[in-house]
Amino acid sequence: MKTAVFRRAQLAGLIVPLLLSAGAWTVTLPAAAQPAPVVRTLPDFTDLVDLVSPAVVNIRTMERARARGGDDGAMDPEMQEFFRRFFGVPMPNLPRPGKPNRPAPQAPDEEVPRGVGSGFILSADGYVMTNAHVVDGADEVIVTLTDKREFKARIVGADKRTDVALVKIDASGLPFVKTGDVSRLRVGEWVMAIGSPFGLENTVTAGIVSAKQRDTGDYLPFIQTDVAVNPGNSGGPLINMRGEVVGINSQIYSRSGGFMGISFAIPIDEAMRVSDQLRASGHVTRGRIGVRIDQVTREVAESIGLGKPQGALVRNVEGGSPAEKAGVEAGDIIVRFDGKTIDKASDLPRLVGNTKPGTRSTVTVFRRGQNRDLTMTIAELEPDAVAASGKPAARSSEPAKAANTAQALGVTVTDLTDAQRKELKVKHGVRVTAVADAAARAGLREGDVILAVSNVEVASVREFEAAVAKADRSKPVNMLVQRGDLVQFVLVRATR
Repeated sequence: MKTAVFRRAQLAGLIVPLLLSAGAWTVTLPAAAQPAPVVRTLPDFTDLVDLVSPAVVNIRTMERARARGGDDGAMDPEMQEFFRRFFGVPMPNLPRPGKPNRPAPQAPDEEVPRGVGSGFILSADGYVMTNAHVVDGADEVIVTLTDKREFKARIVGADKRTDVALVKIDASGLPFVKTGDVSRLRVGEWVMAIGSPFGLENTVTAGIVSAKQRDTGDYLPFIQTDVAVNPGNSGGPLINMRGEVVGINSQIYSRSGGFMGISFAIPIDEAMRVSDQLRASGHVTRGRIGVRIDQVTREVAESIGLGKPQGALVRNVEGGSPAEKAGVEAGDIIVRFDGKTIDKASDLPRLVGNTKPGTRSTVTVFRRGQNRDLTMTIAELEPDAVAASGKPAARSSEPAKAANTAQALGVTVTDLTDAQRKELKVKHGVRVTAVADAAARAGLREGDVILAVSNVEVASVREFEAAVAKADRSKPVNMLVQRGDLVQFVLVRATR
């Protein structure tokens, strides 16, 4: 018996004292070796509901009916908004033109229900946060509290880029939420949502945080959860186990029109930054520097000596923009903004957008194997501005000069005339006149302008051929290429 117990202790790999008690050996584990208790019970949300739900509101919107000849058989406005935002999937069993049971047409200027959403009270004096799409286009907004009191709300401001809106009701002494620290939120943590799905007020659902920093737009890194969120939940709070609001429920992923286990919430710190501006001025002011950007792939990063894929690849610099005035060039990779590292391209517009226009900022770019610090004055992003799309490369009517072919790469180039440089707005480069083999497989096209080869600028066919000759043929040759108004890296694997 003694031998068996001792051997088991040895096999366990533990150094433990053996104590003799009542003629038998016993093993006592050190305190440090005692296993930590494991809690396997599910959380109880009842106290959280009692704490937070009085500050969650139902939001109904109304609009004035426009004169029309009759009903078009369309689905109700709430469902229209839902399916417009999430994949446009048609809803089954909805009335269609020619079917019975159509509602009677509304008289002009008569107020009719438009949609239902949720919101939560930010302060005791009646400021309420919700989604911009909940109140967008509404002629009247009605806020209903949990005690059934109703108020007509004034829209203080709405920001479509972040889908955040702030409304105000004339009341005082209201219950309000406490905001949490999103940086402390962890994947796998329990969270709860309260809202009005399908108009069912104060409905509580719960789940866990599935992911953080989920990129679905330029200005917001969403919180992804598996909390059940449906039409009408929009604008409601996402709450952690401390009773703090950490996000605004805004979007879901669905192919069927129903909840499929994936929902997205706007981080509350981003939302509060927007609401503070809406409260102060009724609109949001954002910074801009005037560049179009793209992700940096691992292959590109390795080929240009950047090391790891990070930063934002500049594909176009807007004329007269802060970036152009500071010396930013197409093909640069912005790796830092005001000392903050740009891990991925989507980090840049968020950092720039949160910078006050008129601020002097420092941008660090990676160019030709070296980092350069450039100083610029941030401009203001116009409300609802839409980035200009790239134009096809202009073709010169002048006959191209004869040029040699870099046989290993399968590309034929020609010098650019002064007129072509001016037309294409480039200071250097060679124009592609024919592609084959490796160049064609890499995606090069006739009319492209090659600005650099292996981090070396080329201004003539001779310089292009010299750069190609020096390139390491055992690795993909990186070429900085302008096509239309956009610039990108193309990796050409030489034919051996």
